[in-house]
Amino acid sequence: MARVEVDYRDHFRLIAEGLQNGGLMLVAVGTDGRANPMTIGWAFAGPAWGRQVFVALVRPSRFTYGLMEATGDFTVNVMAPGYEKALSYCGSKSGRDGDKLAASGLTGVPGRIVKAPSLAEATLTLECRVVEKTDLNPETMDSAVMQLGYPKGDFHRLYFGEIVGAYADPDRLG
Repeated sequence: MARVEVDYRDHFRLIAEGLQNGGLMLVAVGTDGRANPMTIGWAFAGPAWGRQVFVALVRPSRFTYGLMEATGDFTVNVMAPGYEKALSYCGSKSGRDGDKLAASGLTGVPGRIVKAPSLAEATLTLECRVVEKTDLNPETMDSAVMQLGYPKGDFHRLYFGEIVGAYADPDRLG
């Protein structure tokens, strides 16, 4: 069945569960049109500046970082159970080394509003356009957070993506 437009807030539970169980995939695309999926586990969503936003954390060392800097948009895809192998692959391999979509067996679908594609296999997709980005500041960070998340000093950039579209596969929503 075709994916239909939804209000992502009606399916926030799916996003929260995806963050807890490693079932969220961020997809960015370069100026050459090459898409790169990346499994994410640190993010949050909600209202800011009178808009609904999804905030994704991406380290500068990641291939995805350069893509997001180049194009300024991304999609967030909530994957259904059964895609654990693809999620693991996309969370452990770099797009610098090859086509992760092809290698993981996932299918890119052109974005409706943004340049980045969504994933055909996703239960829910958020299309996001970056409206703000900021780097974490080690000078103001709690020392326990610093030790846990940044022992090598590779601090995330936070991308605030306005959610400009949300789509779901009604058959997968359950």
